[in-house]
Amino acid sequence: MRKVQFEDLGKINYKEAWDYQTELFDGVVNQKMANRNLPESEHASTPNYLLFCEHNHVFTLGKSGDETHLLFAENILKQRGIDYFKINRGGDITYHGEGQITGYPIFDLDHFFLDIHKYLRYLEEAVILTLKEYGISAGRVEGLTGVWLDEQNPQKARKICAMGVKCSRWVTMHGFAFNVNTDLNYFDMIVPCGIKDKAVTSLQQELGRKLDMDEVKTKLKLNLSTIFDYDYV
Repeated sequence: MRKVQFEDLGKINYKEAWDYQTELFDGVVNQKMANRNLPESEHASTPNYLLFCEHNHVFTLGKSGDETHLLFAENILKQRGIDYFKINRGGDITYHGEGQITGYPIFDLDHFFLDIHKYLRYLEEAVILTLKEYGISAGRVEGLTGVWLDEQNPQKARKICAMGVKCSRWVTMHGFAFNVNTDLNYFDMIVPCGIKDKAVTSLQQELGRKLDMDEVKTKLKLNLSTIFDYDYV
C-alpha cells in the first residue's frame, strides 16, 4: 500500500508554506536523481506528502498568468494587508485566505501513475466526493481545471475549488484551494483563474451556514486517500 505523510500546517503565511513545500519537493526530486546513479537494489524509497493549511490573505499568479488580472495596484494590496506572489505553478491568478482549505500534495507519481491530467482529475474527484457528502452536486467544465457547481449551465456555473500544480521528474507540488468558509469579496479584486465570465462560490455560500473546518478536512483527507489508494503515516 502506498504511504503518504500528512501534516496540517494550520494558519500560515504563504511564503513560509511555499518554502516548506519546496524543501520537501526538492528532497524527493534529489533522491530520485541520486537513485539514477545507483543499482536498483540500492535505491532509496521516495516519500509522499500531503500538506493542508489556511493562508493569510494572498494573491498568487501562476507562471502563465496575466498580470492584468490583478485589478488593484500592489501598494493598495499592502495597505489592505494582502500579499502578492508570482509563483512557479501552472494556471493564472487566485486568492488564498482563511476559511479555505489549501492542499499541497507532494507526490512522486512513480508510485501512482505517470499522467498529470489523471492526477488533476483525481484531485477534482476527491473534492467532488466531499461536496456530495454535504448534499452538493459538483462536476467539471470542459477545458477548465477545478471543481464547479451548475457546471452544465454557462450562466450559473461557479467555481468552488481552484487548482494549479507544478510537476518535475514526476514529482508534484502546489495543488488546490477549496473554498469552505472563504470571504468571497477578495475574489472581486482579481479575475479569478483568468476566467471573466464565471463566478466563485464557497461551501458556506451554498449551504447558508458556516462549516466546521476540521470536519471538512477529515472528509477530504479520506476521499483523497480513497481515490489515490494510499494510507496515511
